[in-house]
Amino acid sequence: MRRLLLLLALLLGCDKGIDRKALLDPKLATGNAPATFRVQFVTTKGDFLVDVYRDWAPRGVDRFWNLVRIGYYNDCAFFRVTPQFAQFGLTGDKAVNLAWHEAFLPADPPRQSNRRGFVSFAQAGGSVEKRSTQVFVNRVDNTYLDRQFAPFGQVVGRGMDVVDALYADYGDGAPHGPGPGQGRILYEGNAYLKSEFPKLDYIKRATIVK
Repeated sequence: MRRLLLLLALLLGCDKGIDRKALLDPKLATGNAPATFRVQFVTTKGDFLVDVYRDWAPRGVDRFWNLVRIGYYNDCAFFRVTPQFAQFGLTGDKAVNLAWHEAFLPADPPRQSNRRGFVSFAQAGGSVEKRSTQVFVNRVDNTYLDRQFAPFGQVVGRGMDVVDALYADYGDGAPHGPGPGQGRILYEGNAYLKSEFPKLDYIKRATIVK
């Protein structure tokens, strides 16, 4: 019953912070972000804050701001948590995943380093031109990524305590490990994750707070 009520709220546009039309059409989420802003992530392990700077990676920041603004990251799993990264950005909704799957961004020249706590967009197929919705937090210094991945924000305060506490025992996905398969998340969403990887942590909601 609760899931039915939530679905009805989404369809009716009544769920605060959710823009269902934009979730299903990336062309409706292309506004320019402010120069700086802060995002609060409320997760199943606690809250953390990310400070974002548009001059670090303008295209990536605009995309991130729009995704947060329309509620894209609400109820997203941290599906890839390894000693190096905590990655998220595939939703529990197949229709939304497919709408954004190939909404690729042009590259941003890296201007910051992928040090611990810095946040960057992931890439598909190793191409700097194939960034879409997936984001990772560097859990350690990953400076070897600096030529390819452009950080756009940084976890602040004691937020890395939360990132460090995210469930990591499933590890990476195939072919590198036994963790969740991104293809199945794309087409099956959270139903697959909650059935086969029930200990994963989730973003309950992500909101712009500053």
